[in-house]
Amino acid sequence: MIKLINVLLKGHNFEYEVGELLKIFIHKKDFKFVQQKALEDNQSFLLVSEYIKDQNITKATLLQNEKVLGEKFIYHEKINNSLKLKKMIKRSIKIVIYDILREFYDIAPPWGILTGIRPTKIVHELFHEGLNIEKIKKRVKDDYRMSDEKIDLIINIAQIEKKFIHGEKEDQVSVYISIPFCPTRCLYCSFPSHPYEEEKIKDYLNALCYEIKEIGNTLKKLNKKVETLYIGGGTPTTLTAEQLDTLLKTIHHFIDLKYVKEMTVEAGRPDTITKEKLEVLKRNKINRISINPQTMNDETLIKIGRHHKVQDIIDTYEMAKEIGFDSINMDLIIGLPGEDEKMVEHTMKEIQRLDPNNLTVHTLAIKRTSRLKESIKDYDLAKEEQVQKMIHITQDYAKKMGLIPYYMYRQKYMLGNLENIGYSKENYECIYNIQIMEEKQSIIALGAGGVSKFFYPKENRLERVPNVTNVDEYIKRIDEMIERKRKEFFIQNGNNIDR
Repeated sequence: MIKLINVLLKGHNFEYEVGELLKIFIHKKDFKFVQQKALEDNQSFLLVSEYIKDQNITKATLLQNEKVLGEKFIYHEKINNSLKLKKMIKRSIKIVIYDILREFYDIAPPWGILTGIRPTKIVHELFHEGLNIEKIKKRVKDDYRMSDEKIDLIINIAQIEKKFIHGEKEDQVSVYISIPFCPTRCLYCSFPSHPYEEEKIKDYLNALCYEIKEIGNTLKKLNKKVETLYIGGGTPTTLTAEQLDTLLKTIHHFIDLKYVKEMTVEAGRPDTITKEKLEVLKRNKINRISINPQTMNDETLIKIGRHHKVQDIIDTYEMAKEIGFDSINMDLIIGLPGEDEKMVEHTMKEIQRLDPNNLTVHTLAIKRTSRLKESIKDYDLAKEEQVQKMIHITQDYAKKMGLIPYYMYRQKYMLGNLENIGYSKENYECIYNIQIMEEKQSIIALGAGGVSKFFYPKENRLERVPNVTNVDEYIKRIDEMIERKRKEFFIQNGNNIDR
């Protein structure tokens, strides 16, 4: 049993990257970085990660009491491009460490050395290089050590995404609108959200509608075509029916939606949804909503701070179908406190009965700012092997329901170092979800906490332009939030617009 691994870096300073990789195998408290080759006691281990520049070798060695327990090398060809060289060194450092720890612990984490949140980006880059499927599989296996299952997953998803993100025109954008209010804060939540306060929401909506007007006019001046509109939060349906109607009418008035393919509202929590609100959404041409159970077990809903029952989810879903919503997403979280495989299977049976055309399966992430993180010792969470079994249950049921994976992403601090997967029936893919993940289109974000992403296709880069998160600050500084985006539009369009 390892008491502690001391980690010594030589010839490079990729401490963060090495630390993130080590967390895949062991807890953060079980390793520490040291400045010299010294062991604390006979029970501790030493991992030496080294880049030997003059020989162009990456090396990792695991020792105990000077005895070599494992050693791996990678010899590199010379690369003149400094950025490519740095990227190659970083990846090879992770590969040799991964190979040693995989053998030492006799486990093979399915995502290999990958710690980033957008694995499908790797595949899109290789498609862009002209590689075929077999060559992509080999490259990903060699460069990232992913399992065959995960490689197949990201390739299949990337192939679905291609028609949405490849060859898109520069004049297309998506618009995100933030409603950062919730009736209660869920146990696992780390999003910036605020309780319902009538006056604060009134002031917030006034500021938001002003931002919609000003940025909407800018989009029209630039002849930007809005492909998707997404209203998220928080919980947008925390607003009253009248407030929702005002917001949506403002959007229609000031943002040109003639080219829009999809308009989504997160109606996430059943305890915020009424027939009147759904009718307002339908009347204002919203064509996609989310009704998010997270689980179909009443005892878990109580634990996570939801003030509704499973039957409320079912009733709300059926009401939305009756009103005429065809595209409905349902979110689930795998690994919630106290849940086991039987409870997950029960949830999936209930979801199968409802038969939504979109399903997003999240693996529980223990976020630093969540109540769960603050009181983690009070909860019984599933272990890695159990979470993997739960994920396979959801995959099996999704397949039975005719749902295929169409986008995915990963988060830090996820149980089992796994992933979140969006499933849909054919032709019901959420375009906004694909665009926000693959980052090949500008996303213009309005409202508190919204982060705009301006895409520069010629350089294949993004510039992030954030709005402040605090609602009071957003209201006070609304003109500054507008000017931030106008400034980036000015740069993006070659200084050819009237600010």
